Amino acid sequence: MYSRRITSLSESMTIAITTLAKKLKSEGKDVISFSAGEPDFDTPEVIKNEAKKALDEGFTKYTAVAGIPELLKAIQSKLKRENNLDYDVDELLVSNGAKHSLFNIIQALIDEGDEVIIPAPYWVTYPELVSFSGGKNIYIDTDESCGFKISADDLKKALTPKTKMLILTSPSNPTGAVYSRAELVEIAGVLKGSNIIVISDEMYEKLVYDSEFCAAASVSQDMLNRTITVNGLSKSVSMTGWRIGYLASKNRELIKYMNNLQSQCTSNINSITQKAAIAGLDGRADKDIESMRVEFQKRRDIACDMFNAIEGLSVLKPEGAFYLFVNIKDVSNDSMEFCKGLLQEEGVAVVPGIGFGLEGYFRFSFATSMENIKEGINRVSRYVKTLQ
Repeated sequence: MYSRRITSLSESMTIAITTLAKKLKSEGKDVISFSAGEPDFDTPEVIKNEAKKALDEGFTKYTAVAGIPELLKAIQSKLKRENNLDYDVDELLVSNGAKHSLFNIIQALIDEGDEVIIPAPYWVTYPELVSFSGGKNIYIDTDESCGFKISADDLKKALTPKTKMLILTSPSNPTGAVYSRAELVEIAGVLKGSNIIVISDEMYEKLVYDSEFCAAASVSQDMLNRTITVNGLSKSVSMTGWRIGYLASKNRELIKYMNNLQSQCTSNINSITQKAAIAGLDGRADKDIESMRVEFQKRRDIACDMFNAIEGLSVLKPEGAFYLFVNIKDVSNDSMEFCKGLLQEEGVAVVPGIGFGLEGYFRFSFATSMENIKEGINRVSRYVKTLQ
């Protein structure tokens, strides 16, 4: 009755855990959730005011599928100003969140049997989208010893004649790893001369703490030509519910095909969001973005110290994003069971590492109050003691 594609698709584990935590909380259980990838800050006032203005002016009709000209120009200017990337407006496409951007890309490029290289741990959605389009996921495992990043040699060993695409995420969800310019140059060297496409997911670029962000497409002309840059405003300016993502590619034919795809499923994104998003791109929200980044860094530092003080647990301090990928191998070899027990016994919701393709860890989001972080980690400590 149902299509092979739809029955092969799994629910996002992060959403499933978050939903379960909310259900338990509604039933009266004292639950603290660290599972959602969502900033706890409100959307900046300057953005909300632009949305109100758009409503007052009646900007409530359909727009061009790819986005209104003012928004496309704001994205174009942002990429040039902040990332040293030159794109024409017809090399851009605005979608309903970066997840939608990724869906468009993979549906437009991946056929049955095409191999897509994904460093593990990975964001839970990547392999599902590849499998949905008939592609084959090729994983490169990483760990703390390499900072949860692949090397040029790792990539070289994973390449086959069927390799169609590499998905890079920097900063990473779930580890917070950030690729340096030098590391990206080495990866670019391996790809040079091939037809391999790179998706560079840069959603967390504004949340970098101990290093500098480098856009993958900026390291060479060759990388610019082969890279599809994916970004959005969900994490940087706390616009998760507004649903805006965007992509940039020098391949105008690809943009045209993805525009066609989007026109047949969702068409344009919310018109009000488009107007409001301009203020998140043109610098007017920069002070808000920086204040969030500074607060996230404080939370990261305290959370890392507390986890590393728990016997049996350890965590590598992330360079970016707002997650800790906590190593539990000394106390459990089953992250799903560990996380279920932690939720049931202590009311703490975190996401098992197996959902990100790497057993022996859990993901902890510090996008919540310092009070919740301290109380939650104390509960984790109490639970770990029962396992030792």
